This record gives sequence, C-alpha cells and structure tokens, in this order.
Amino acid sequence: MTALVDLQGRNTIMIVEDEESYQDALNVGLSVEGFVVVGATNIAEARALLLSSKPDLVLLDVMLPDGSGIDYCRELHDTTHIPVIMVTARTSEVDVVLGLEIGAADYVTKPYRLRELVARIRAVLRRPITTEDDEVITFGDLRIDFSRRTVTRKSQEVELSRKEFDLLALFATRLGQVVTREVCLDTLWWGLELSDTRTLDTHVKRLRQKIEDDPANPRHLITIRGVGFRLDA
Repeated sequence: MTALVDLQGRNTIMIVEDEESYQDALNVGLSVEGFVVVGATNIAEARALLLSSKPDLVLLDVMLPDGSGIDYCRELHDTTHIPVIMVTARTSEVDVVLGLEIGAADYVTKPYRLRELVARIRAVLRRPITTEDDEVITFGDLRIDFSRRTVTRKSQEVELSRKEFDLLALFATRLGQVVTREVCLDTLWWGLELSDTRTLDTHVKRLRQKIEDDPANPRHLITIRGVGFRLDA
C-alpha cells in the first residue's frame, strides 16, 4: 500500500496488518475520514516505512508473520514518541494488558467498527506527546517522569494506576491552564457521556489523595466549577 498525498497537514496513520481485507478497508475508510494512510504487512516493512513516512500514529496488529506486534510495540515505545493502538483478534485480556503495560496508547479488538476505531484514533492524537526536552516536569514537591511513567513526591515514589498517570500527565502538560471535562473524557475515556462523569471525578479524587497535603483543600489540582480542572505549580 502506498501513501496518499499529504494535504493541509493531515495526520498520517501507519497500519501494520497482514490481512489484506483489513488493509484495504482501513485504507479506504481512514482516507475518507481525512487521514493519510500508509501500510505494512510485517515488522520488517514497518521499520523501513517508519523512516520515510514519519507517521503520527501506528495501528499495530498483535499477530504478524515475522514476529510479535507486542515486541514491536515495545520497540516503538523505547525508540520513538509515536503513539500505538494495538489490534488483537484474541479474546484473552493478556495481550491487551501486556500491550498497555509496555506503552500502547489504546487497543481495539477484531472485528471492530470503523466509527469506533476513528474515535479512538482521534482521542489518542489529542493526547499530549512529550519530547526529549520535556520528559520530566517538576513543580512544588512533585516530579513527573514521562519516559519512565513515574511520579515522585517529596522524593518518594507515588503509586498511580495507568489512568491516574495519564490524567495527571494531561493536566501537567497544560500546567496552569484549564482542562475541560470534555477534553478529559474525550482523551482518556472516549465514548463516556458527559452527563456521567463519576469515573473522572473518582480519578481526580484519588489523584488529590496522592499528590496533595490536604486533599479536601487542594493546592495543586483545582476544580473550576462547571468547566473542568487546572493543575497549578
């Protein structure tokens, strides 16, 4: 599969998939949605294409003819800042959990709907991507290391769940700025109705318990009533 002409800075999606039917359907469907699409059928092709296409996101099948998609996901996580969405046909949650633990931004299970996939792609692309210059953010007594996905407070490591870290990272990369509830939900809980924000509120509450001296009167993670949240230094 060849890349389409990139117009007006559209996001480029690299599909790593050995099933021709999925490749063809995704090429057409994602192109209609405004993405530039490039494709590889195995890991070797993906490595070569990565250098020439510079994709904004990789859609990566777990099972490939020349190796494990999970291993290639780890390779991408260790060498690039390109987000990866894993694709799995397996019913076991082991692949999903392992993929997320090694750095995948999200996952979808075959068969999937194009509308669902596009929503997940757009949600991942809205997430902040750190660079070598901002892999660590320090403010107050907190230190956030994006590359290691660790948070320390007063030199002690803070245990955060994956979603808690992602939410804190979302706030930290917009330090001092209001992050709306809509952005939080679209970025981390795509498809969750805005009217049902209990999940978001629960995660904010847990974060405050872990990063604030007085969670009931937070100094850093401030609620902007009716709008969203702001992380202050």
